[in-house]
Amino acid sequence: MIRKSMLAVGSAAVAGLVGAAIGIGAAAPAHAAGGTPLPPHVFAPYFEAYSSDNPATVASQSGAKYLTLAFLQAKTKGDCGLYWDGDGSRPASQAEYGTEIAQIRAAGGDVIPSLGGYGADSTGTELSDSCTDVSKIAAALENVVTTYDVTRIDLDIEDKSLNNAAAITRRNQAIKLVEDWAAANGRTVQFQYTLPTTTSGLAGSGLKVLKDAVTQGARIDLVNIMTFDYYDGATHQMANDTKTAAAGLQKQLKNLYPTKTDAELWGMVGVTEMIGIDDYGAAETFNTADAAPVLAWAQQQGIGLLSYWAIQRDNGGCPGTAGSDTCSGVSQTTWQFTKAFAPFTSGTPSTPTTTPTVTPTVTPTVTPTVTPTATPTVTPTVTPTVTPTAPDQCTAAAWVKTKAYSGGAKVSYNGHTWTAKWWTQGDTPGNNSQDVWADGGSCGFPTVTPTSSTSPTVSPTYTCNATAWSASTVYTGGQKASYSGHVWTAKWWTQGETPGTASVWNDGGAC
Repeated sequence: MIRKSMLAVGSAAVAGLVGAAIGIGAAAPAHAAGGTPLPPHVFAPYFEAYSSDNPATVASQSGAKYLTLAFLQAKTKGDCGLYWDGDGSRPASQAEYGTEIAQIRAAGGDVIPSLGGYGADSTGTELSDSCTDVSKIAAALENVVTTYDVTRIDLDIEDKSLNNAAAITRRNQAIKLVEDWAAANGRTVQFQYTLPTTTSGLAGSGLKVLKDAVTQGARIDLVNIMTFDYYDGATHQMANDTKTAAAGLQKQLKNLYPTKTDAELWGMVGVTEMIGIDDYGAAETFNTADAAPVLAWAQQQGIGLLSYWAIQRDNGGCPGTAGSDTCSGVSQTTWQFTKAFAPFTSGTPSTPTTTPTVTPTVTPTVTPTVTPTATPTVTPTVTPTVTPTAPDQCTAAAWVKTKAYSGGAKVSYNGHTWTAKWWTQGDTPGNNSQDVWADGGSCGFPTVTPTSSTSPTVSPTYTCNATAWSASTVYTGGQKASYSGHVWTAKWWTQGETPGTASVWNDGGAC
Protein backbone atom coordinates (compact mmCIF):
# COMPACT_ATOMS: atom_id res chain seq x y z
CA MET A 1 0.00 0.00 0.00
CA ILE A 2 1.57 3.23 -1.15
CA ARG A 3 1.62 6.16 1.21
CA LYS A 4 2.97 8.90 -0.96
CA SER A 5 2.12 11.54 1.60
CA MET A 6 4.21 9.78 4.24
CA LEU A 7 7.26 9.46 2.07
CA ALA A 8 9.29 12.51 3.10
CA VAL A 9 10.73 13.35 -0.32
CA GLY A 10 12.67 16.30 0.96
CA SER A 11 15.95 17.94 0.17
CA ALA A 12 18.45 15.93 -1.81
CA ALA A 13 21.51 17.69 -0.45
CA VAL A 14 23.96 15.46 1.36
CA ALA A 15 26.70 17.20 3.30
CA GLY A 16 29.81 15.85 5.00
CA LEU A 17 30.12 13.36 7.79
CA VAL A 18 28.44 15.50 10.40
CA GLY A 19 27.30 12.39 12.25
CA ALA A 20 30.87 11.56 13.19
CA ALA A 21 31.02 14.69 15.31
CA ILE A 22 28.25 13.44 17.59
CA GLY A 23 29.52 9.92 17.91
CA ILE A 24 26.82 8.08 15.97
CA GLY A 25 27.72 4.42 15.87
CA ALA A 26 29.45 4.56 19.24
CA ALA A 27 27.68 4.00 22.54
CA ALA A 28 25.45 6.94 23.39
CA PRO A 29 25.97 8.70 26.71
CA ALA A 30 23.78 7.22 29.42
CA HIS A 31 22.38 10.39 30.99
CA ALA A 32 20.49 9.27 34.07
CA ALA A 33 17.96 12.09 33.88
CA GLY A 34 15.20 11.02 31.52
CA GLY A 35 12.27 12.81 29.96
CA THR A 36 8.69 12.73 31.17
CA PRO A 37 6.58 9.83 29.85
CA LEU A 38 3.75 10.75 27.50
CA PRO A 39 0.14 10.69 28.72
CA PRO A 40 -1.45 7.23 28.35
CA HIS A 41 -3.89 8.66 25.79
CA VAL A 42 -2.19 11.20 23.54
CA PHE A 43 -3.04 13.12 20.38
CA ALA A 44 0.18 13.64 18.42
CA PRO A 45 -0.25 14.51 14.72
CA TYR A 46 2.65 14.07 12.32
CA PHE A 47 4.82 17.07 11.47
CA GLU A 48 6.57 17.07 8.08
CA ALA A 49 10.19 17.56 9.08
CA TYR A 50 11.20 17.86 5.44
CA SER A 51 9.42 21.22 5.32
CA SER A 52 10.98 24.50 6.44
CA ASP A 53 8.28 24.98 9.10
CA ASN A 54 9.15 25.52 12.75
CA PRO A 55 7.46 22.79 14.84
CA ALA A 56 7.21 25.01 17.93
CA THR A 57 5.45 27.71 15.91
CA VAL A 58 3.09 25.18 14.31
CA ALA A 59 2.31 23.65 17.71
CA SER A 60 1.55 27.06 19.19
CA GLN A 61 -0.62 28.21 16.29
CA SER A 62 -2.56 24.95 15.95
CA GLY A 63 -2.97 24.10 19.62
CA ALA A 64 -1.39 20.66 19.16
CA LYS A 65 0.71 20.18 22.30
CA TYR A 66 2.29 16.93 21.08
CA LEU A 67 3.84 16.34 17.66
CA THR A 68 5.28 13.31 15.88
CA LEU A 69 8.35 14.55 13.97
CA ALA A 70 8.80 12.70 10.67
CA PHE A 71 11.22 11.39 9.54
CA LEU A 72 14.70 10.33 10.67
CA GLN A 73 16.59 8.02 8.30
CA ALA A 74 20.08 7.11 7.08
CA LYS A 75 21.56 9.58 4.58
CA THR A 76 22.63 6.82 2.18
CA LYS A 77 22.09 3.08 1.97
CA GLY A 78 24.68 1.37 4.17
CA ASP A 79 25.00 4.25 6.64
CA CYS A 80 24.32 3.75 10.37
CA GLY A 81 23.51 7.34 11.38
CA LEU A 82 20.19 9.16 11.63
CA TYR A 83 19.44 12.41 9.80
CA TRP A 84 16.28 14.41 9.39
CA ASP A 85 14.87 13.57 5.96
CA GLY A 86 18.13 11.73 5.26
CA ASP A 87 19.86 15.08 4.78
CA GLY A 88 23.54 14.73 5.74
CA SER A 89 23.61 18.34 6.92
CA ARG A 90 20.80 17.67 9.44
CA PRO A 91 21.94 14.99 11.91
CA ALA A 92 19.96 14.06 15.00
CA SER A 93 21.58 16.73 17.17
CA GLN A 94 20.61 19.68 19.34
CA ALA A 95 21.28 21.94 16.35
CA GLU A 96 18.27 20.37 14.63
CA TYR A 97 15.03 20.96 16.58
CA GLY A 98 16.70 21.10 20.01
CA THR A 99 15.49 24.64 20.71
CA GLU A 100 12.06 24.01 19.20
CA ILE A 101 11.51 20.87 21.29
CA ALA A 102 12.42 22.80 24.43
CA GLN A 103 9.83 25.44 23.50
CA ILE A 104 7.17 22.78 22.93
CA ARG A 105 7.91 21.28 26.35
CA ALA A 106 7.80 24.69 28.00
CA ALA A 107 4.25 25.01 26.64
CA GLY A 108 3.26 21.69 28.24
CA GLY A 109 3.80 19.34 25.29
CA ASP A 110 6.40 17.00 23.86
CA VAL A 111 7.49 15.21 20.67
CA ILE A 112 7.83 11.70 19.29
CA PRO A 113 10.69 11.31 16.79
CA SER A 114 9.64 9.03 13.93
CA LEU A 115 12.05 6.84 11.95
CA GLY A 116 11.47 5.42 8.49
CA GLY A 117 8.46 6.40 6.40
CA TYR A 118 7.64 5.33 2.87
CA GLY A 119 10.54 7.21 1.28
CA ALA A 120 13.17 5.52 3.46
CA ASP A 121 11.38 2.16 3.47
CA SER A 122 11.32 2.03 -0.33
CA THR A 123 14.95 3.09 -0.89
CA GLY A 124 16.86 1.11 1.73
CA THR A 125 17.63 4.11 3.95
CA GLU A 126 15.42 3.09 6.87
CA LEU A 127 17.96 2.65 9.68
CA SER A 128 17.76 -1.13 10.11
CA ASP A 129 17.48 -1.73 6.37
CA SER A 130 20.61 0.37 5.86
CA CYS A 131 22.77 -0.65 8.82
CA THR A 132 23.67 -4.31 9.39
CA ASP A 133 25.29 -3.84 12.82
CA VAL A 134 22.71 -4.24 15.60
CA SER A 135 24.89 -2.47 18.17
CA LYS A 136 25.23 0.57 15.87
CA ILE A 137 21.47 0.63 15.28
CA ALA A 138 20.94 0.61 19.04
CA ALA A 139 23.55 3.36 19.51
CA ALA A 140 21.79 5.56 16.94
CA LEU A 141 18.48 5.07 18.75
CA GLU A 142 20.09 5.82 22.12
CA ASN A 143 21.57 8.98 20.63
CA VAL A 144 18.07 10.17 19.67
CA VAL A 145 16.82 9.43 23.19
CA THR A 146 19.64 11.30 24.95
CA THR A 147 19.93 14.16 22.45
CA TYR A 148 16.26 15.09 22.63
CA ASP A 149 15.45 13.55 26.04
CA VAL A 150 12.45 11.77 24.52
CA THR A 151 10.55 8.86 26.04
CA ARG A 152 9.01 7.38 22.89
CA ILE A 153 10.26 6.53 19.40
CA ASP A 154 8.00 5.79 16.44
CA LEU A 155 9.12 3.26 13.81
CA ASP A 156 7.20 3.72 10.54
CA ILE A 157 7.62 0.49 8.57
CA GLU A 158 6.12 0.24 5.07
CA ASP A 159 6.75 -1.04 1.55
CA LYS A 160 10.02 -3.02 1.14
CA SER A 161 10.85 -2.77 4.83
CA LEU A 162 7.86 -5.00 5.61
CA ASN A 163 9.50 -7.89 3.77
CA ASN A 164 13.14 -7.41 4.77
CA ALA A 165 13.31 -10.26 7.29
CA ALA A 166 16.93 -9.66 8.30
CA ALA A 167 16.29 -5.96 8.95
CA ILE A 168 13.11 -6.74 10.91
CA THR A 169 15.12 -8.96 13.24
CA ARG A 170 17.97 -6.42 13.52
CA ARG A 171 15.51 -3.69 14.40
CA ASN A 172 13.81 -5.73 17.11
CA GLN A 173 17.14 -6.86 18.54
CA ALA A 174 18.24 -3.22 18.70
CA ILE A 175 15.00 -2.27 20.44
CA LYS A 176 15.71 -4.91 23.08
CA LEU A 177 19.24 -3.53 23.57
CA VAL A 178 17.92 0.02 23.99
CA GLU A 179 15.26 -1.12 26.44
CA ASP A 180 17.89 -2.92 28.52
CA TRP A 181 20.15 0.15 28.35
CA ALA A 182 17.28 2.42 29.44
CA ALA A 183 16.38 0.16 32.37
CA ALA A 184 19.99 0.10 33.53
CA ASN A 185 20.17 3.90 33.41
CA GLY A 186 16.85 4.83 34.97
CA ARG A 187 15.20 5.96 31.77
CA THR A 188 11.72 5.42 30.39
CA VAL A 189 11.77 4.55 26.69
CA GLN A 190 8.76 3.34 24.72
CA PHE A 191 8.70 2.01 21.17
CA GLN A 192 5.74 2.10 18.84
CA TYR A 193 5.41 0.56 15.41
CA THR A 194 3.45 2.39 12.71
CA LEU A 195 2.19 -0.10 10.11
CA PRO A 196 -0.19 -0.25 7.12
CA THR A 197 -3.57 -1.85 7.72
CA THR A 198 -6.60 -3.30 6.02
CA THR A 199 -10.13 -2.50 7.18
CA SER A 200 -10.00 -5.72 9.23
CA GLY A 201 -6.61 -5.35 10.89
CA LEU A 202 -2.97 -5.81 10.00
CA ALA A 203 -2.01 -7.80 6.93
CA GLY A 204 0.34 -10.74 7.39
CA SER A 205 3.45 -8.67 6.67
CA GLY A 206 2.73 -6.31 9.54
CA LEU A 207 1.99 -9.19 11.88
CA LYS A 208 5.37 -10.72 11.07
CA VAL A 209 7.06 -7.57 12.36
CA LEU A 210 5.28 -7.92 15.70
CA LYS A 211 5.76 -11.68 15.95
CA ASP A 212 9.49 -11.20 15.46
CA ALA A 213 9.49 -8.59 18.22
CA VAL A 214 8.00 -11.19 20.56
CA THR A 215 10.62 -13.71 19.46
CA GLN A 216 13.47 -11.23 20.08
CA GLY A 217 12.12 -10.22 23.49
CA ALA A 218 11.52 -6.61 22.39
CA ARG A 219 8.71 -4.85 24.25
CA ILE A 220 6.44 -2.99 21.84
CA ASP A 221 4.34 -0.47 23.72
CA LEU A 222 1.97 0.61 20.96
CA VAL A 223 1.00 -0.39 17.42
CA ASN A 224 -0.17 2.54 15.31
CA ILE A 225 -2.14 1.65 12.17
CA MET A 226 -2.43 3.96 9.16
CA THR A 227 -6.17 3.93 8.51
CA PHE A 228 -6.01 5.24 4.95
CA ASP A 229 -4.63 4.39 1.48
CA TYR A 230 -6.34 1.00 1.44
CA TYR A 231 -6.05 0.83 -2.35
CA ASP A 232 -8.72 -1.88 -2.57
CA GLY A 233 -10.95 -0.25 -5.19
CA ALA A 234 -13.75 0.47 -2.72
CA THR A 235 -15.41 3.69 -1.58
CA HIS A 236 -14.73 3.96 2.14
CA GLN A 237 -16.57 5.28 5.16
CA MET A 238 -13.34 6.35 6.82
CA ALA A 239 -14.59 6.69 10.40
CA ASN A 240 -16.26 3.28 10.37
CA ASP A 241 -13.25 1.65 8.71
CA THR A 242 -11.02 3.09 11.42
CA LYS A 243 -13.11 1.27 14.02
CA THR A 244 -13.11 -2.09 12.22
CA ALA A 245 -9.39 -1.90 11.46
CA ALA A 246 -8.59 -1.14 15.10
CA ALA A 247 -10.89 -3.90 16.35
CA GLY A 248 -9.06 -6.34 14.09
CA LEU A 249 -5.72 -5.13 15.42
CA GLN A 250 -6.86 -5.53 19.03
CA LYS A 251 -7.84 -9.12 18.30
CA GLN A 252 -4.45 -9.77 16.68
CA LEU A 253 -2.66 -8.27 19.68
CA LYS A 254 -4.67 -10.58 21.94
CA ASN A 255 -3.16 -13.55 20.11
CA LEU A 256 0.34 -12.12 20.52
CA TYR A 257 -0.05 -11.02 24.14
CA PRO A 258 -2.58 -13.42 25.70
CA THR A 259 -1.85 -12.38 29.30
CA LYS A 260 -2.94 -8.76 28.72
CA THR A 261 -6.45 -7.58 29.52
CA ASP A 262 -8.71 -6.11 26.84
CA ALA A 263 -8.17 -2.64 28.31
CA GLU A 264 -4.40 -3.07 28.17
CA LEU A 265 -4.63 -4.24 24.57
CA TRP A 266 -6.76 -1.25 23.55
CA GLY A 267 -4.14 0.92 25.23
CA MET A 268 -1.60 -0.56 22.80
CA VAL A 269 -3.69 0.53 19.79
CA GLY A 270 -2.98 3.73 17.89
CA VAL A 271 -4.68 5.09 14.77
CA THR A 272 -3.41 7.63 12.26
CA GLU A 273 -5.87 9.17 9.84
CA MET A 274 -5.02 11.07 6.68
CA ILE A 275 -7.25 14.11 7.00
CA GLY A 276 -9.07 15.18 3.87
CA ILE A 277 -8.49 13.37 0.59
CA ASP A 278 -5.71 10.81 0.78
CA ASP A 279 -3.35 9.59 -1.96
CA TYR A 280 -5.91 7.14 -3.36
CA GLY A 281 -8.39 9.88 -4.17
CA ALA A 282 -11.89 11.02 -3.29
CA ALA A 283 -13.10 7.47 -2.52
CA GLU A 284 -10.97 7.71 0.62
CA THR A 285 -11.89 11.07 2.12
CA PHE A 286 -11.70 11.71 5.85
CA ASN A 287 -14.13 14.62 6.22
CA THR A 288 -14.46 17.09 9.06
CA ALA A 289 -17.66 15.26 10.04
CA ASP A 290 -15.62 12.08 10.63
CA ALA A 291 -13.54 13.65 13.39
CA ALA A 292 -16.18 13.72 16.14
CA PRO A 293 -17.24 10.05 15.91
CA VAL A 294 -13.62 8.90 15.74
CA LEU A 295 -12.75 10.99 18.81
CA ALA A 296 -15.73 9.64 20.77
CA TRP A 297 -14.89 6.06 19.80
CA ALA A 298 -11.18 6.51 20.64
CA GLN A 299 -12.06 7.89 24.07
CA GLN A 300 -14.56 5.11 24.74
CA GLN A 301 -12.16 2.33 23.74
CA GLY A 302 -9.22 3.90 25.56
CA ILE A 303 -6.76 3.63 22.68
CA GLY A 304 -3.25 4.89 23.35
CA LEU A 305 -2.62 7.21 20.38
CA LEU A 306 -4.70 9.33 18.04
CA SER A 307 -2.84 10.98 15.17
CA TYR A 308 -3.16 12.13 11.59
CA TRP A 309 -1.01 12.90 8.57
CA ALA A 310 -0.03 15.71 8.65
CA ILE A 311 -0.44 18.92 10.62
CA GLN A 312 0.71 21.06 7.68
CA ARG A 313 -2.34 19.71 5.80
CA ASP A 314 -4.84 21.00 8.37
CA ASN A 315 -6.28 23.79 6.24
CA GLY A 316 -8.74 24.15 3.38
CA GLY A 317 -6.39 25.73 0.88
CA CYS A 318 -6.84 23.25 -1.99
CA PRO A 319 -10.41 21.91 -2.27
CA GLY A 320 -10.58 18.72 -4.36
CA THR A 321 -6.82 18.04 -4.33
CA ALA A 322 -5.72 14.53 -3.35
CA GLY A 323 -2.62 13.71 -1.32
CA SER A 324 -1.20 17.21 -0.94
CA ASP A 325 1.48 17.82 1.70
CA THR A 326 0.25 21.35 2.42
CA CYS A 327 -3.58 21.16 2.51
CA SER A 328 -6.36 18.64 3.12
CA GLY A 329 -8.33 18.90 -0.12
CA VAL A 330 -11.64 19.42 1.71
CA SER A 331 -13.51 22.53 2.76
CA GLN A 332 -12.47 23.36 6.33
CA THR A 333 -11.20 26.08 8.60
CA THR A 334 -7.50 26.22 9.46
CA TRP A 335 -6.60 23.77 12.29
CA GLN A 336 -10.16 22.38 12.31
CA PHE A 337 -9.05 18.73 12.64
CA THR A 338 -6.47 19.59 15.30
CA LYS A 339 -9.02 21.38 17.44
CA ALA A 340 -11.44 18.47 17.04
CA PHE A 341 -8.91 15.84 18.17
CA ALA A 342 -7.06 17.85 20.85
CA PRO A 343 -9.38 16.76 23.72
CA PHE A 344 -8.18 13.18 23.29
CA THR A 345 -4.98 13.78 25.28
CA SER A 346 -5.70 12.68 28.83
CA GLY A 347 -4.34 10.86 31.85
CA THR A 348 -1.41 11.48 34.13
CA PRO A 349 1.80 9.80 32.99
CA SER A 350 3.67 7.74 35.52
CA THR A 351 7.34 8.48 36.08
CA PRO A 352 9.02 5.22 37.11
CA THR A 353 12.61 5.36 38.28
CA THR A 354 13.41 2.52 35.92
CA THR A 355 11.86 1.36 32.72
CA PRO A 356 9.41 -1.48 33.45
CA THR A 357 10.76 -4.87 32.48
CA VAL A 358 9.44 -6.72 29.48
CA THR A 359 8.08 -9.57 31.61
CA PRO A 360 4.34 -9.02 32.12
CA THR A 361 2.56 -9.82 35.36
CA VAL A 362 1.31 -13.29 34.73
CA THR A 363 -1.86 -14.50 36.37
CA PRO A 364 -1.32 -18.24 36.73
CA THR A 365 -3.66 -20.26 34.62
CA VAL A 366 -5.72 -22.79 36.54
CA THR A 367 -5.26 -26.31 35.33
CA PRO A 368 -8.60 -27.95 36.02
CA THR A 369 -8.67 -31.35 37.67
CA VAL A 370 -10.48 -33.44 35.14
CA THR A 371 -12.78 -36.06 36.63
CA PRO A 372 -13.61 -38.36 33.76
CA THR A 373 -17.26 -39.18 33.44
CA ALA A 374 -18.20 -42.66 32.63
CA THR A 375 -18.91 -43.32 28.97
CA PRO A 376 -22.69 -43.67 28.90
CA THR A 377 -24.03 -46.96 27.72
CA VAL A 378 -26.70 -46.14 25.19
CA THR A 379 -29.47 -48.70 25.10
CA PRO A 380 -32.16 -47.29 22.83
CA THR A 381 -34.78 -49.37 21.14
CA VAL A 382 -32.92 -48.77 17.93
CA THR A 383 -29.17 -48.11 17.86
CA PRO A 384 -27.65 -46.01 15.04
CA THR A 385 -25.51 -47.80 12.53
CA VAL A 386 -22.95 -45.46 11.00
CA THR A 387 -23.32 -45.33 7.24
CA PRO A 388 -21.11 -42.74 5.54
CA THR A 389 -22.62 -40.83 2.64
CA ALA A 390 -20.63 -39.70 -0.37
CA PRO A 391 -17.82 -37.31 0.58
CA ASP A 392 -18.28 -33.56 0.27
CA GLN A 393 -15.88 -32.25 -2.33
CA CYS A 394 -13.49 -29.31 -1.99
CA THR A 395 -14.59 -27.39 -5.06
CA ALA A 396 -12.26 -24.43 -4.42
CA ALA A 397 -8.77 -24.60 -5.91
CA ALA A 398 -6.02 -25.70 -3.55
CA TRP A 399 -4.18 -22.91 -1.71
CA VAL A 400 -0.79 -22.04 -3.25
CA LYS A 401 1.76 -20.28 -1.03
CA THR A 402 3.29 -18.23 -3.87
CA LYS A 403 -0.03 -17.06 -5.31
CA ALA A 404 -1.58 -13.69 -4.45
CA TYR A 405 -5.25 -13.71 -3.42
CA SER A 406 -7.63 -10.76 -3.21
CA GLY A 407 -10.33 -10.33 -0.58
CA GLY A 408 -13.19 -12.78 -1.21
CA ALA A 409 -11.06 -15.38 -2.99
CA LYS A 410 -11.74 -18.98 -1.94
CA VAL A 411 -9.25 -21.82 -1.60
CA SER A 412 -9.17 -25.30 -0.14
CA TYR A 413 -6.53 -26.29 2.39
CA ASN A 414 -6.18 -29.06 4.96
CA GLY A 415 -9.69 -30.35 4.25
CA HIS A 416 -11.41 -26.98 4.69
CA THR A 417 -12.65 -24.19 2.42
CA TRP A 418 -11.17 -20.77 3.23
CA THR A 419 -12.13 -17.23 2.14
CA ALA A 420 -9.55 -14.42 2.06
CA LYS A 421 -10.55 -11.38 4.14
CA TRP A 422 -8.15 -9.12 2.23
CA TRP A 423 -5.18 -9.25 -0.16
CA THR A 424 -2.74 -11.92 0.92
CA GLN A 425 0.22 -13.94 -0.28
CA GLY A 426 2.04 -16.62 1.67
CA ASP A 427 -0.26 -16.45 4.73
CA THR A 428 -1.28 -20.01 5.62
CA PRO A 429 -5.01 -20.73 6.03
CA GLY A 430 -5.70 -21.68 9.63
CA ASN A 431 -2.88 -19.59 11.08
CA ASN A 432 -4.87 -17.68 13.71
CA SER A 433 -2.09 -15.19 14.40
CA GLN A 434 -2.30 -13.98 10.79
CA ASP A 435 -6.14 -13.97 10.80
CA VAL A 436 -6.25 -13.53 7.03
CA TRP A 437 -8.46 -16.50 6.11
CA ALA A 438 -12.06 -17.15 7.22
CA ASP A 439 -12.80 -20.86 7.73
CA GLY A 440 -15.80 -21.90 5.64
CA GLY A 441 -15.95 -25.39 7.13
CA SER A 442 -14.69 -28.82 6.21
CA CYS A 443 -14.77 -30.35 2.76
CA GLY A 444 -13.44 -33.54 1.21
CA PHE A 445 -14.31 -35.80 4.17
CA PRO A 446 -17.19 -38.27 4.64
CA THR A 447 -20.35 -37.02 6.27
CA VAL A 448 -21.78 -39.51 8.75
CA THR A 449 -25.53 -40.15 8.44
CA PRO A 450 -27.07 -42.41 11.12
CA THR A 451 -29.69 -44.98 10.09
CA SER A 452 -31.79 -47.05 12.44
CA SER A 453 -31.25 -50.73 13.12
CA THR A 454 -31.11 -52.90 16.17
CA SER A 455 -27.55 -53.58 17.22
CA PRO A 456 -25.32 -53.64 20.30
CA THR A 457 -24.31 -50.38 21.96
CA VAL A 458 -21.68 -48.49 19.95
CA SER A 459 -18.72 -47.12 21.96
CA PRO A 460 -16.68 -44.95 19.56
CA THR A 461 -12.91 -45.10 19.70
CA TYR A 462 -10.47 -42.44 18.52
CA THR A 463 -6.95 -42.43 17.19
CA CYS A 464 -4.43 -39.65 17.84
CA ASN A 465 -3.24 -38.98 14.30
CA ALA A 466 -1.32 -35.81 15.21
CA THR A 467 2.37 -36.11 16.05
CA ALA A 468 3.08 -36.23 19.76
CA TRP A 469 3.91 -32.85 21.33
CA SER A 470 7.59 -32.22 22.02
CA ALA A 471 8.94 -29.51 24.33
CA SER A 472 11.86 -28.87 21.98
CA THR A 473 9.79 -28.44 18.81
CA VAL A 474 8.74 -25.02 17.51
CA TYR A 475 5.05 -24.87 16.59
CA THR A 476 3.42 -22.07 14.60
CA GLY A 477 -0.23 -21.06 14.58
CA GLY A 478 -2.47 -23.81 13.17
CA GLN A 479 -0.09 -26.73 13.77
CA LYS A 480 -1.47 -29.72 15.65
CA ALA A 481 0.06 -32.01 18.27
CA SER A 482 -1.25 -34.83 20.43
CA TYR A 483 -0.72 -34.81 24.18
CA SER A 484 -2.30 -36.64 27.11
CA GLY A 485 -4.91 -38.26 24.89
CA HIS A 486 -6.09 -35.01 23.26
CA VAL A 487 -5.41 -33.22 19.98
CA TRP A 488 -4.16 -29.65 20.45
CA THR A 489 -3.87 -26.79 17.92
CA ALA A 490 -1.34 -23.99 18.40
CA LYS A 491 -2.91 -20.51 18.31
CA TRP A 492 0.42 -18.80 17.59
CA TRP A 493 4.18 -19.41 17.72
CA THR A 494 5.17 -21.51 20.71
CA GLN A 495 7.95 -23.70 22.07
CA GLY A 496 8.12 -25.55 25.38
CA GLU A 497 4.62 -24.54 26.53
CA THR A 498 2.74 -27.66 27.63
CA PRO A 499 -0.71 -28.27 26.11
CA GLY A 500 -3.37 -27.99 28.77
CA THR A 501 -1.35 -25.60 30.92
CA ALA A 502 -0.69 -22.76 28.47
CA SER A 503 -3.28 -20.60 26.66
CA VAL A 504 -1.36 -20.92 23.40
CA TRP A 505 -2.95 -24.36 22.85
CA ASN A 506 -6.57 -24.96 21.82
CA ASP A 507 -8.00 -28.32 22.96
CA GLY A 508 -9.51 -30.17 19.99
CA GLY A 509 -10.91 -32.96 22.14
CA ALA A 510 -10.04 -36.51 23.05
CA CYS A 511 -8.34 -38.86 20.62
